[in-house]
Amino acid sequence: MQHKTLINLVTGLTAFSLFTFALSMMLGGSDRYVQTVLQFYSLDSAISEVLAAQLLGGVILVISALLVSRQPAFKTAAFWGLITVATLFLVTLFGEARWIQSHGGFPVIGSGQGIIKYFALLPIAIYLFARDKFSASQHLWFNFFPVALVLLWIGGMKFLELEAKGIEPLVSHSPFMSWLYDLFSVQMASNLIGIYDIFFTALLGAALFLRHKQLFVIAALGSGAVFVMTQTFLVTTPGALSMTTLLTGTGQFIIKDIWFICNLLILNYLISQSLASADTEFTQASQSSAA
Repeated sequence: MQHKTLINLVTGLTAFSLFTFALSMMLGGSDRYVQTVLQFYSLDSAISEVLAAQLLGGVILVISALLVSRQPAFKTAAFWGLITVATLFLVTLFGEARWIQSHGGFPVIGSGQGIIKYFALLPIAIYLFARDKFSASQHLWFNFFPVALVLLWIGGMKFLELEAKGIEPLVSHSPFMSWLYDLFSVQMASNLIGIYDIFFTALLGAALFLRHKQLFVIAALGSGAVFVMTQTFLVTTPGALSMTTLLTGTGQFIIKDIWFICNLLILNYLISQSLASADTEFTQASQSSAA
């Protein structure tokens, strides 16, 4: 893949997901989502949920437009916009509302499952707009972190009964995954999904550490399949899409997985370049030795 193609693809996917998410928010796709943010920042008595959703959604909408703009002057605004929005949501992880207190709180994560996904936006923003500030190796691990975090954490949650039941509506309506319930119980199917997530996360980490192309391809395809599959849930899960708000809270949760696809695309390019560089150096060294 050419670097320009990578940049255009990552930019387009990120902008599309943000645009859809923002429009849904402005149309009232998930009032509870906005309410939790307002309560955390103690703004629930100062501003209504409807107005907050309009303002926040509007800001994200502008950021999505800045992302696809070809004007160099907008790059800084797009960068800081992504960083600010991601941080705004990530900080709310310090609130008790993000954890399931009846199961001991941290690390049993509740609504925070959708919030930890914002970690994916940070390395995307850095790669798109501050690429030269960091080495290729640093970008590798920056983009690996959110992928590993969400797969390990949410994958680990699959072993809990509450999470097994929570994903049942998604899995049972999926033509690609519903067969699991024909062979296994709800809990066992959830356990297998969790094992799958954890296995491919470990494989991806090993591939990056070893700089092993074949292992990386297997791990990236396995990890990427998780995020691609979740996008099919937008169509197959009843209530994920809405005629009035475009996306519901479920749909908003699902569409964020596009960001992890972007992380993996960046990883694929970087690991390919790293190995190509190593091959070039090896060839040059061999030629020098022969001379």
